[in-house]
Amino acid sequence: MKLKLLPSFLAGALALVPAMQAEQGGTGHYQSGATASFIDALPDKPGWIVESLFMNYNGTYGVSRGLPYGDNIALDVSANASAESLLLMYSPSFHILGGSPSFAVAVPYVWMNVRASTTIDSHDVAHRAGRSDSDNGIGDIEFWPLMLGWAKNDFKYDVRCGVYAPSGAYDSSKLANTGLGYWTIEPEVTFSYMSAKSPWSSKIGTEVSLFAGLDFNTENTDANYQSGNIFHLDCTLAQHMELMGGMAGLGANGFYYQQISGDSGTGARLGSFEARACGVGPVISYAHPIRKTELVIEAKWLPQLNTENTTKGDYVWVKVGLLF
Repeated sequence: MKLKLLPSFLAGALALVPAMQAEQGGTGHYQSGATASFIDALPDKPGWIVESLFMNYNGTYGVSRGLPYGDNIALDVSANASAESLLLMYSPSFHILGGSPSFAVAVPYVWMNVRASTTIDSHDVAHRAGRSDSDNGIGDIEFWPLMLGWAKNDFKYDVRCGVYAPSGAYDSSKLANTGLGYWTIEPEVTFSYMSAKSPWSSKIGTEVSLFAGLDFNTENTDANYQSGNIFHLDCTLAQHMELMGGMAGLGANGFYYQQISGDSGTGARLGSFEARACGVGPVISYAHPIRKTELVIEAKWLPQLNTENTTKGDYVWVKVGLLF
């Protein structure tokens, strides 16, 4: 089984859970590690893809400065967010501008828990008794009206534009919500190199993947809060080799997340509150043909090593995809 024959699975595995990472509530729609490796590249043949994506995030934020949560400012925050998302993608056999188009939608189910030792309400009254909010339900659905990918030898690249709809529940009085209460438009460009051969063996392949995107947010009218725009970059360096009739991969995933414009609106009581985060962690994968179906599994742990104006914690991702 040659590495170059492996499917490159997904259109971007999403960040459909409001973990704690910048903007209003310390969070944006995109979560680091969502699109980062060959499993997130567009498929190189027509067909359907079904994927399950699980993400868990645990993070904390100290008492020196609060995080904005709708009508509240929360201090000494501890947050846990999990999401199980189902992605469905279709890639037709025709071409556009020499590239292969794909269309997709992803629907998440979200579990949120946020605790704070102190909250400051909209009247600037501090409540020091502590507060804990939880919620679960459908999150903000993401869809891709068009993605376009090209492949040449060991190189693949594509352009795509995702749209996050405010389908999850949002209440500005709560700390925990399954939705963010606003739309996000996310153009993205990707590049992936997967060598079919290497100096060591014809059955070992090197992967270099880069995924860069911009998030443009609309205003959350319930909270009178305009979250700033975000730049995010994810990259993967990995080695793949033949194992038990399939291909196993081991490598590292790094990420950088930077808010490029400040928050605004009457609800932005902490000012522009621009966030930044970066980190790196291990990633493992396995791909195996099952009759006419291709199976790909990926798992990774991504600790945030440096953060500003956002919680600091760890991501865990598990992705399982089937290509028909």
